[in-house]
Amino acid sequence: MSTSKPLENPLPTGWLIEPPMTLPQPANPLTPLQALLRSRRYLVSQSTFCATLLLVHVCASWVTEARHRRKLVVPDGEVSSVPRKEGRRTYLYILFTISVTLWILCVRIALKEMRLGIWQSMSYFEVVTSAMFYQFSLYISVRLAHRGFTFGELGLVAFGATVLFVELVNLTIAKLWPMSTPYIKTFRLPTPLLIFQIALIAGSLLTGFLLSPLLYLSRHIAQRPVRRLRYPQEKQKHRRLLALGFYVGAFLIVGGLIGLWTRWCLNKRNPWVFIVLWVLEGNNKWTRPALLIHWAALISMSVAGWTRQLSRSMRFRQWNGRGSVHISVVSETAGVPPYSPRYGASFGQPGYGSTAVQPQQQQPAQQNGTAAGGSPSLTPADLSDAGTPPTTLGEGTGPLGLRLPNLPDLPNGANLSNVATDLLDAADKHVPTLSVNARRKFFHALAVVMFVPGIAVDPAFTHLAFSAAFALFTFAEYVRYFALYPLGAAVHLFMNEFLDSKDGGTAILSHFYLLTGCANSVWFEGPSRLLLFTGTLVLGVGDALASIVGKRLGRHRWFAANPKTIEGSAAFVVSVSLCAWLLRMFGMVEEFSIGRYVVVGCLAAGLEAFSVQNDNLTLPLYMWAMLVLGDVVA
Repeated sequence: MSTSKPLENPLPTGWLIEPPMTLPQPANPLTPLQALLRSRRYLVSQSTFCATLLLVHVCASWVTEARHRRKLVVPDGEVSSVPRKEGRRTYLYILFTISVTLWILCVRIALKEMRLGIWQSMSYFEVVTSAMFYQFSLYISVRLAHRGFTFGELGLVAFGATVLFVELVNLTIAKLWPMSTPYIKTFRLPTPLLIFQIALIAGSLLTGFLLSPLLYLSRHIAQRPVRRLRYPQEKQKHRRLLALGFYVGAFLIVGGLIGLWTRWCLNKRNPWVFIVLWVLEGNNKWTRPALLIHWAALISMSVAGWTRQLSRSMRFRQWNGRGSVHISVVSETAGVPPYSPRYGASFGQPGYGSTAVQPQQQQPAQQNGTAAGGSPSLTPADLSDAGTPPTTLGEGTGPLGLRLPNLPDLPNGANLSNVATDLLDAADKHVPTLSVNARRKFFHALAVVMFVPGIAVDPAFTHLAFSAAFALFTFAEYVRYFALYPLGAAVHLFMNEFLDSKDGGTAILSHFYLLTGCANSVWFEGPSRLLLFTGTLVLGVGDALASIVGKRLGRHRWFAANPKTIEGSAAFVVSVSLCAWLLRMFGMVEEFSIGRYVVVGCLAAGLEAFSVQNDNLTLPLYMWAMLVLGDVVA
């Protein structure tokens, strides 16, 4: 392969990356822009093709359910149409997948004989591989993320995986047979950004698939009670060995199979050296390292801060009583809360409010076991610093004689060094009062602070950073879902504090949706700089403010059964439009019609108000598509 000439480079302005690759075609060569246009026409056929497969599965499900509905006796928690044995379920699905693939291949042949243009841009090989992989994605998504998808989300996720798979196959075919391949059929420009995205995202998913036996055994052992294991005394040893096997296997797959494929696509250039040198090729040599430091600092402070606060919130619980705030240690037994080693006796205990230091109560020992989802059970003492010296609880009196009734006693004199610790403990009291919605919206705001500078300064580098973040999220979910030693329990406890009603499945997907929603606007590589900010503005600003305003100030619901309010939808439109206008005022985006943008914002607000899908996944896609459509119509 070779790269196109600089004058033929169709990359958007400001994208600092190599020009896209082209094939050495001596007769009628296609420019990268012409190849991209044909590929995206093929993408339309691919989308209707996958939609047809999904409808076939839905219709087959309806027929099967109707046929098995006659059975009156069904065990609780089971469906009569679904076999109880895992092997039989898998066998029947494989048989059904092959049958549907053969059927749709016959439809493709019939359409060609009828001289209809439907799906004619797809070869027979592409029909078979796309059909098989799309149905495989449906099965894997349903099995691993049981009850974690709505119907629309399942279709979008499976289609996105199929698109990435088709790009992987077509890029590999173009490298294997460059002379016989008419053009590189990828839906984005075939630059190193696309190569690294496939290596990171598809590679992380491939790693989990290849190492799935180790992952399954790790989850199985972690969930199973000790008394039901054949060798209960070897449980921790087996978990450590399985985790070690996964980490070593992942290292070999990433450094071997995926690394060699990336090196091959980069014309035998070392991908690791390529990335290191590319980091220093920004607008200035310090631009990209500065972005890395900015992202790393924000992530470290956020994770460290929330880890500390959430670990304290598992030990302490707050309730208000006549202007005073009292703290109690979480106990599994009912009755009077136990003695707190830091704050003294709790409300309702003898000695509450006195200045005498009470002896620390002994916590009952907890049996060895695991929590739901394969996460080890932790006592509150495991999450707190037991070595901190106790302080008394009364009316706080500081060194200057100030009376602070809502704070523990502030040390004075020789104990002045403990002031910072007690002030931090006092701040910890307010964290448990934050609702789950407020905790989740914090990360929406964090997305704005993290992603807007990167998109504005270096969108190409942000493109790669999004792909790397998705791969890290995937490996983190492997660790959590399959309870990999030693971080599985810690990751599960951290993520569990941010779950809401939409995270009802076994897999936690909200953070994937948030990242993908912000990243899609950059991954699509649109020609407009305004389009690059769409996902971040919609989720980080619009969706967050719509939720806050709707819950605090909302008075008028769209209809009785809908929790969304008109005030929240108005906040969405105003905030997103205002931020887009500010970006134009600061010269970060080009001139655009603010009226047309407001109209599109109103349409997106309507989708946000009436859709039951996950906003993080569907809302940025919809608004991006409507903005592009508006530009085309105008």
